[in-house]
Amino acid sequence: MRWKSLLQPGWLALTLVVFGFAVTCYTVLAPWQFDRHTERQTQNDAVSTSFSERPRPLAEVLPEGRPPGPDTEWRRVVVEGTYLPEHEIIARLRTVQGEPAFEVLTPMRTTSGRVVLVDRGYLRPDNGDVPPYAAPPTGVVRVEARVRADETDPQHRDAFADASTQGKLHTYAIDSRTVARATGLDVSPGYVQLTEGQPGVLGALPLPVLQAGPYFSYALQWVAFGTMAILGWGYFTVRELKPGGVLSEDRAEGTRRKSVAEMLAEDDEDGEARERVERVENTARESAVGGGGEPGPDVSRH
Repeated sequence: MRWKSLLQPGWLALTLVVFGFAVTCYTVLAPWQFDRHTERQTQNDAVSTSFSERPRPLAEVLPEGRPPGPDTEWRRVVVEGTYLPEHEIIARLRTVQGEPAFEVLTPMRTTSGRVVLVDRGYLRPDNGDVPPYAAPPTGVVRVEARVRADETDPQHRDAFADASTQGKLHTYAIDSRTVARATGLDVSPGYVQLTEGQPGVLGALPLPVLQAGPYFSYALQWVAFGTMAILGWGYFTVRELKPGGVLSEDRAEGTRRKSVAEMLAEDDEDGEARERVERVENTARESAVGGGGEPGPDVSRH
């Protein structure tokens, strides 16, 4: 009936922790990393495909009212219309190539009457402020850009303007819905990102690095951690149920395993006893030498 020992409160608590950790690894942590790997692979495929495709009119790639999805993001499109600089918004707290940046978002009214949000590129901060930059060209222009999906601010903050922004509207995420609320325009879902050399572009944003990233290996590591936790629990369960183990019923009543501290203390006591015997023997030998060879006291019995 040794298996009844597994019902001890301490072992039950350990079992819950081990299996809870393993389940979390299998159902939450590993799938999360697998999903990130899939997202990165989808993005890489979309960017790679866009290089070989010719730009197409925005209405063909993304009909009005349809938000960008995995099948349309990063596609190259042609947009023709007029910039609306009076409704321009600055995206703050951005990072471009590892350094702080602002991004300039300018709505454009297309020749069909549709309003599209255009990311004109980035600016480096000047003492923390937005530096002077060129206004977009006036009149009807034709630009090539890449389709991008809206970002989401986890705190759902609206655009704002105050003394710290010199009265310019700022936003924490590139989101057509936020721009629509701030400007009153009927902005189409998503936005387009200008490519190098296009009318109105500032610092053209670099494309993502086409690498798979470490997410797949991270996922495998979480699977391995969960498996090792279960195997470790199984090993120690079998070991402790054997005669002499802490869970074994064969141990003599009232006995327990010595702790590491107790074993070290016993070793210290044995060492001190040996040192006392050696000191007595040394003293006896010195006395024998000093007494003209008379035999010293027999300490072998002590």
